[in-house]
Amino acid sequence: MSEDADAERKMQFMFALRSRGVTDARVLHAMEAIDRQRFVTGLFAARAYEDMPLPIGCGQTISQPSVVGLMTQALELSPRDKVLEVGTGSGYQAAILSQLARRIYTVDRHRRLVREAQALFDELGLVNITAMTADGSHGLPEQAPFDRIIVTAAAEDPPGPLLAQLRVGGIMVVPVGQSDTVQSLIRVRRTEAGFEYDELRAVRFVPLVEGIGQE
Repeated sequence: MSEDADAERKMQFMFALRSRGVTDARVLHAMEAIDRQRFVTGLFAARAYEDMPLPIGCGQTISQPSVVGLMTQALELSPRDKVLEVGTGSGYQAAILSQLARRIYTVDRHRRLVREAQALFDELGLVNITAMTADGSHGLPEQAPFDRIIVTAAAEDPPGPLLAQLRVGGIMVVPVGQSDTVQSLIRVRRTEAGFEYDELRAVRFVPLVEGIGQE
């Protein structure tokens, strides 16, 4: 593909993000800086700039870019934030978060995905991301509390261990609902008095599964 065609596809990619509600300038800049094509391999690499989810390894998907952008925007990140991502997948979401926050911890139950994502982070020089294999439904208590938590798999309810690891004043963004129906993207704010919930939009994610995946 020529450089001109590539530039045109990237321009259309950014236009699609804006037209679907991703308006935060910092988020748009981060999504321009991180090339989604690096996170999509094989047959689907040619579709990296389309606003659609694509298959990756271990039966998982890379989310559609507009949903990545909207979830990132909903976190209201600041440059000093410590963030937990549950569901590393391809590493694309964590790479975007790395442009916007101080430290990203990302966990996935699939060792292969963590290995491949970490190799890509190293290659791209994203030194503020720590990727590890873990049961994301339990969070990462040894690094808690977190300023922000993002979950890229759907739970029936916001998981209690993750709520407990959210700092007062912190925000968690999580898809909630049964895996075989449309889910809702929920933003949870932790206050001194408890938790406040906002429903943002309908989404569809793979289910949040407990335990470590088999190799």
